[in-house]
Amino acid sequence: MKPICVLLLSLAATPLAAADPEVLKAEARRAGEGWSFAVTLAHPDTGWEHYADGWRIEDEAGTVLGTRVLAHPHETEQPFTRSLSGVAVPAGTARVYIRARCLIDGWSETRLPLDLR
Repeated sequence: MKPICVLLLSLAATPLAAADPEVLKAEARRAGEGWSFAVTLAHPDTGWEHYADGWRIEDEAGTVLGTRVLAHPHETEQPFTRSLSGVAVPAGTARVYIRARCLIDGWSETRLPLDLR
C-alpha cells in the first residue's frame, strides 16, 4: 500500500503538460507607412502564473518584425484577439509568420504563415 501512495503523491505533484498558445487567425492591412496586424489566440490560461503573454511577427528567416506583449491572463476570454500597429515590413516581403508565447513554455515552435496583400 505504501508504494502506491508514494506513486499517487508523486503523480499529483507532477505538473500537467502545458499547451502552446495556438494562433487561430491573423489578419494584416497596410496602415500608412507600416502594417497593422490582428491576431486571434487560444491558450488554456490559468491565471497570472500561466498565460499566453505575447505574439510576434517574423519574416521567413525568423527575424522579428514586431512583438505584441500581453500584460495579463485571458482565462475567461478565449479565444481572444489583440492588435499591433505601426509594424515596419521590408519592401518586397510577401509573407510573414505569427508565433505566440506562453509565460511558462516560451515561444511556440509553430508559426502561422500570413500572406500580405
